[in-house]
Amino acid sequence: MEFKHVSVLLEETIEALNIKEDGTYVDCTLGGGGHSFEILKRLSSKGRLIGIDQDTCALEAAQERLKEFDNVTYVHSNFYNIDEILKDLGIEKIDGIMMDLGVSSYQLDEGERGFSYMKDAPLDMRMNRDDTLSAYDVVNSYSEQDISRIIKEYGEDKFAKRIAKFIVQRRERENIKTTGELVEIIREAIPAKFQKEGHPAKRTFQAIRIEVNRELQILNKAVEDSVEHLNKGGRIAVITFHSLEDRIIKTKFKQLENPCTCPSDFPVCVCGKKPYIKIITKKPIDPSEEEMNVNSRSKSAKLRVSERI
Repeated sequence: MEFKHVSVLLEETIEALNIKEDGTYVDCTLGGGGHSFEILKRLSSKGRLIGIDQDTCALEAAQERLKEFDNVTYVHSNFYNIDEILKDLGIEKIDGIMMDLGVSSYQLDEGERGFSYMKDAPLDMRMNRDDTLSAYDVVNSYSEQDISRIIKEYGEDKFAKRIAKFIVQRRERENIKTTGELVEIIREAIPAKFQKEGHPAKRTFQAIRIEVNRELQILNKAVEDSVEHLNKGGRIAVITFHSLEDRIIKTKFKQLENPCTCPSDFPVCVCGKKPYIKIITKKPIDPSEEEMNVNSRSKSAKLRVSERI
């Protein structure tokens, strides 16, 4: 299947990065190379792009998309390892970094990956196929309490306990092997009158995907390490697709902008902690009406940008 992914908030992200033609930039989630292509168009031969992705299909597609450029370095890894990646490449400072935290259209549309609740496929959901933990393991080996916790915390589903109970009851008869089976169980667990609020499996699938790929756990460290490597004036741009991610990025940016730990009634700061960044987007940038009409998957996207000081 051809790797297809429509880059969300493309123009807004490129503008926010304030690209210097001889700068060094990192695309932490290379995907199909859409954002990277626009970055590279603005770089001279002295500029450099580091493209990171944990999905080998994405890396292959990006290499084809960006084949006209010779100032790209491709890295198969998770951006959680950004500090190690840059050190291994001998890069101390960069001028900009971006993260697009969404699941790619390709991953959703390719049935065998198991990301979509709209297609029957093996329970997988691994963005990096070298990882050992899959959705099958979560659904069939986690305790009822842990499944409930994951669906409640990561899916924000009010029927988390009931869904977890139904999953455990079903797997006592036989293991749950496919996304179709899981969707059927979720439909049985959620009362019919509440199934008009979007697809009933959406929240559970999001929760399991986040657990499998450790999506939320990696964000705080990844952002801190990214900011540490930014040159003064360098920018970090992060695109999120659900409230949990956005909340983490918003909070982390605020902490980095105001790291002071002194009590609020102290007249002056004595902890000595200085701001690392200034927040450029006081409110997140949303997709335009036009983009949302063209690409429905962009509707929940938010872009937050900060600059190293």
